[in-house]
Amino acid sequence: MTDTDGTLAWLLDTDPSLRWQVERDLAGAPPSVWQATRARVATEGNGARLLREQGDDGQWEGGAYFPAGFFDSPEARAPGQPWTATTWTLKDLREWGLDAAVLGDTAERLRRNSRWEYDDLPYWDGEIDVCINSYTLATGAWLGVDVSGLARWFRDHQLTDGGWNCEAEEGRSTRGSFHSTLNALRGMLAWEQITDDTALRESRHRGEEYLLSRRLAFRASTGEPVGDFVTEFVYPNRHRYSVLAALDHFRAAALLEGVAPDPRLAQAVDMVRNGRSADGTWHQGTPLAGRVWFDIDVARGEPSPWLTMIALRVLRWWDAAVPA
Repeated sequence: MTDTDGTLAWLLDTDPSLRWQVERDLAGAPPSVWQATRARVATEGNGARLLREQGDDGQWEGGAYFPAGFFDSPEARAPGQPWTATTWTLKDLREWGLDAAVLGDTAERLRRNSRWEYDDLPYWDGEIDVCINSYTLATGAWLGVDVSGLARWFRDHQLTDGGWNCEAEEGRSTRGSFHSTLNALRGMLAWEQITDDTALRESRHRGEEYLLSRRLAFRASTGEPVGDFVTEFVYPNRHRYSVLAALDHFRAAALLEGVAPDPRLAQAVDMVRNGRSADGTWHQGTPLAGRVWFDIDVARGEPSPWLTMIALRVLRWWDAAVPA
């Protein structure tokens, strides 16, 4: 990537959790360079800050998905939710490239001490929410836990249209959801990347077809846009869908399998390209409400290093494979 407008230099002047991905995916740095930067996630910046917050029981804020005592606190009546408990913190650390070995016996401590807020279920068994289970599947694989039973859950709970929906387990829906389906796909892909087990690939492909048949942004029934959220880019996106987050998944899946981009991604790619601001960056949308350990990215409306990196690597992948 040439740096005619200084964007690459700006992206490289960031936290190690972002910088190593810029070096690998945009700057063309050799593995020795980006791997050295990635190792710094454990000792510097955002990664080190989150590691310092871990409790002796292996958890963050004493809870699996919510901080301990959350539902009895005034915070439970505030917009959004806290993003500081164990599941969210581990998701960030994993996605930032932390070496799982740094967490030592965390997996065992969670097995002993952490239970889901839903029905007091054991942490590594997951629960009934597909998004929660997707994070647990990926994190369990990363920390070396045998989560093959949880992996099978995704095949068993895939809906007839190929998608997943967090409301399906409560009987409130029989149709897939863009948000839930993408979360399921990302968890399944992470599990396959880490374990080299392709048992979920057929199911994952069915879920990807759910999104591809809708061109990542449109209703199957009417062809109308599914909602404004598809082009509301925000980092961290937590559980929220956007065409940018979906394209980043399809990029990773295609690279894993060594296949070309699906042509049905073209409209979503144009949506990402059109989201670029005059300054050459992508700007932060409205961050999800709720308490955080600290601000990972910029405020609403400001140039976002994280969104810019993700968008540029998606476009670089697409443009390299699809003739203009």
